[in-house]
Amino acid sequence: MFPVSVVIVTKDEEKNIEDALKSVADAQEIIIVDSFSTDRTVEICKGYTDRIFQHPWQGYARQKQLAVDYATGPWVCILDADERLTAELKDEMREALSKTVYQGFYLPRKNFFLGRWMRHSGWWPDHTLRLFRKDKASLEDREVHEKVIVDGSAGYLKNPLEHYTYRTIGDFLRKMEKYSTLAAKEIQKKSGGGSSSIFSVTVKPFFTFVKMFFLKLGFLDGAYGLLLALLYSHYTFLKYVKTWEKEL
Repeated sequence: MFPVSVVIVTKDEEKNIEDALKSVADAQEIIIVDSFSTDRTVEICKGYTDRIFQHPWQGYARQKQLAVDYATGPWVCILDADERLTAELKDEMREALSKTVYQGFYLPRKNFFLGRWMRHSGWWPDHTLRLFRKDKASLEDREVHEKVIVDGSAGYLKNPLEHYTYRTIGDFLRKMEKYSTLAAKEIQKKSGGGSSSIFSVTVKPFFTFVKMFFLKLGFLDGAYGLLLALLYSHYTFLKYVKTWEKEL
C-alpha cells in the first residue's frame, strides 16, 4: 500500500478524474471533496473510495484545506483532477517517507500544454509542495495559485508529477477568464486597493512574454512556447485590467 492520504477537490471533472484515481488506487486512503458536480464525477469516484464529501465551493485554498482536514493519515498528498502520480514517483515517496527528517516535499511537475510536455518556458521542473505532514502544514489562504506552507524544512523529490493542463486553447481561455478575476481580487486584497496602473496594464504583459519566451527559453519549445507566452501575456493583461476596472 502507498502510505499516504491523497486528497482531491472536484467539480465536474468526469473527463479527468478516473486517470487521477487510477494513479493513486493503492493509496492508504483517497479523500474527495466535491462541490456538487452535475456530471459523473461522484459516480466515478465511488469506484475508488467511499471517503467522498460534498461541500459548497469556498475557494481553492479553503476547499483544499477542508479536504486535508478529512485525512486520517500522518502524510498527505494534494492531487488535482488533471494530475497523475507515476509508479516511479510513488516508489520514491515510499523510500523518502521511510527515513525522512523533512516535514514536506516539493515534487517536480511535468506540465503538458495541448498534449505536449513543455520543457522550457518556466514550466519545467515547476517544483510544487504537495506531500507533507498533516500536523505541520496548512494552505495559505489566497484567491488563486494557493500553496502549502510547511512548519519546518522541506526536501525535493526527483520523479515528476504529471500535469495534463490546458488540453485546448478554449480550455486555457475559459480557465484564464476565471483565474484572472480571482487574481485581480488577490491583488486588490494584498495592496488595499489602488494597485493597478497604466504600467501594470501595458508593460507587465510585455515582460511576461519576454520572460517566458526569451529568459525562460520558451523559444526552444517552438510554436507551443510562442503560443504559451502569448496566452500568458494575455492573462497578465486581464488580471491587471480587471484590477483597474475594480478601482474605477
